[in-house]
Amino acid sequence: MDSGTRLWLKLKKDKAGLTGMFIVSAFFLVAAAVWSGMLGQDWSNASGGRWEPPGRAFWFGTNVLGQDIFERSIYSVKTAFEIGMIVSILSTLLGAALGALAGWYSDSWVDHAILWLKGVLDSIPFYLFVAAVAYALQGESWAMQAAMIATFWTSTGRLVRAEVMKMKTREFVLSARAIGLPDLLILCRHVLPNTVHILLIQTSITFVAAIKTEVILSFLGLGVHDGVSWGLMLAESTQEVTAGHFGNFLAASIMLFALLMGFNLLLDALQDAFDPKQVAI
Repeated sequence: MDSGTRLWLKLKKDKAGLTGMFIVSAFFLVAAAVWSGMLGQDWSNASGGRWEPPGRAFWFGTNVLGQDIFERSIYSVKTAFEIGMIVSILSTLLGAALGALAGWYSDSWVDHAILWLKGVLDSIPFYLFVAAVAYALQGESWAMQAAMIATFWTSTGRLVRAEVMKMKTREFVLSARAIGLPDLLILCRHVLPNTVHILLIQTSITFVAAIKTEVILSFLGLGVHDGVSWGLMLAESTQEVTAGHFGNFLAASIMLFALLMGFNLLLDALQDAFDPKQVAI
């Protein structure tokens, strides 16, 4: 039985994990529908009156400009997935590459340089650094993503470094070195594939962290500028809640809570499935 089948059999027994997978899959389908133009395309249209109450036409009502709040929340699913996927994939790949190099060349200048860089980035208050980079590059649409990638890779790098240091003394690695295979080939073909479980979990963790960070930065005016997101909707709701209009707040909060809850349930299930202490199936 291959590892993928064992992982699925373990995951299938976890009801909470399956619930999380269903929630995340449902949100991904919504994002895919927005990407394809089937949903959320009227998010910027002022199709209603100012602050219309929830009803059949507008499920969460309209905002001050008469825009459909539900349409805006649906379109924000695409924004969340775009940012989450870009940041999680690139930061995980960067962390895997630098962590593998640090672990393979441990106690060398390469290892010391990478550890120094990680130490510097980790010593800076996270949101302060991300906000500073995003503010400095606020004219660029990719500023927020670049800021998060620059900080999120350190955790992955630390975990991969420790795993590579442990694996490079294994017999299959020593045999590969004995027959003269290049270090880079051994790393890519024999070592890194054995860290997939770490990378998968770190990608999921980073995905969640990226979504939450985007909401905070957009709320502060340092995030999304050329579209709409749950963070922008929450920022807009600060003006509306005091006037008794809760559509933006409820729509963004419910969507954000549901997606993050789904990811947390799925992530817990993945961590249990990859846990070597679990009884083998």
